[in-house]
Amino acid sequence: MSNRVYVTVQKRGVISLPPDVRRRHHLDEPGAQVEIAERTDGVIELRPQVAIPADQRWFWNERWQAMEREADADVEAGRVARFDSAEDLIAELDDGE
Repeated sequence: MSNRVYVTVQKRGVISLPPDVRRRHHLDEPGAQVEIAERTDGVIELRPQVAIPADQRWFWNERWQAMEREADADVEAGRVARFDSAEDLIAELDDGE
């Protein structure tokens, strides 16, 4: 897909990306940046850069982070069990039935 949009360069070099472009590339999220590459042929490229890569976004959502904090609290409070082998873990799980 190719989409051509013209934006005005304002004083001090400021440009505004259209809202649909910002949403599509997650540039409306905190910490998002745009990489600017100036090629030798005079072309200026803009590449979206987000603080959290899309394939890791699931880990940083509020629900998952709450579960991470809960797990950390369990480890700190000693509410964990350690096993010497996978077989020992399975045996413990089987005993709990």
